[in-house]
Amino acid sequence: MKLGRLFAVVRKELIQLGRDRLTFAMIVGIPTLQLLLFGFAINLDVRNLPAAVLDQANTAHSRELVAELASTQVLDFRHTVVAPQEIEDLMRRGEISAAVVIPTDFEARLAHPDRSAWQVVVDGSDQSVQAAARQLGAFPLDSLDYGTNANRPGARPVANVEIVNFYNPERRAPVNTVPGLIGVILTMTMVIFTAMAIVRERERGNMEMLIATPLSPLELTIGKVLPYVAIGLVQVTLILILGLFVFDVPVRGSLLGVYLASLAYICATLALGVFISTLAKSQFQAMQMAFFTFLPQILLSGFMFPFDGMPKFAQWLAEIFPLTHFLRLIRGIMLREAQIGEMWQELAALGAFVVVMLGIAVRRFRKTLD
Repeated sequence: MKLGRLFAVVRKELIQLGRDRLTFAMIVGIPTLQLLLFGFAINLDVRNLPAAVLDQANTAHSRELVAELASTQVLDFRHTVVAPQEIEDLMRRGEISAAVVIPTDFEARLAHPDRSAWQVVVDGSDQSVQAAARQLGAFPLDSLDYGTNANRPGARPVANVEIVNFYNPERRAPVNTVPGLIGVILTMTMVIFTAMAIVRERERGNMEMLIATPLSPLELTIGKVLPYVAIGLVQVTLILILGLFVFDVPVRGSLLGVYLASLAYICATLALGVFISTLAKSQFQAMQMAFFTFLPQILLSGFMFPFDGMPKFAQWLAEIFPLTHFLRLIRGIMLREAQIGEMWQELAALGAFVVVMLGIAVRRFRKTLD
């Protein structure tokens, strides 16, 4: 082995990497992105969960309890309700993740340490919310004056709270993860399939022949992606069947709503794939770019880490990604029996993403291939 020839090959490879801007960006960008996301955006401590309070006692002690709970920053009391049904309606629509219920006999319950003095109702379709309930169960209320209990050794903790788990009383992890996996799997497959399929046509010289036909760029783009819509719906059906028979995860809401939400998300991922195809010059580059979009979506969407625990700038960034909105839709419909019309904001966000991405892709397509 000659070191001169070996170093010549190494030098040639380094020069080639220097010319490939995308590969260089991946070398620097992926570790930088991971460090920033895990260091600043990902926070395993659940904070600022949207919550409601139902104070049926309305006493000084009950108001002090609510203020003390708010000071923990675990719950963000955005709604004050007067009836239990309002809590269920808000939770079904996804407007709150938890609720504190203080009964009318709150003062009497405080005098009996063996009784639960109040309730926390949590959305069991999200595991991070269950973790928040456990945090509240360990929070001591030493600062509150509970009359006969105030001087009792080991002041009364919140451990006597009764936790009511909606939608997932058994606290099974698959109930939370299977609906989310629909979005994750579609993200990984649809973006790669679409981006690589269009770039493959360009590499083989077929795209020029297609452009020579009377097809407009919009017709050509939509025609290329429509078959993948059917493929995506087949994948959704497969995941639902496996989720039901293998993991016992039912579809509590409308099956039509599940497919409509999935259809909207499939269109969003395909639009992203088409956009990537206008940037990539080869199938390998298309795969690199697609992978670059997976990481922030999976980490920031709320699939792996609690969304409400992230700082505000990370939440604003996550609102751009279609996976964030689809997770809210699919969990709401499958687990909370929400109607798709009740979550129209998430559908509107997906529709806006499709229009923007597809519009940019069609303009770039005309500019580079006409």
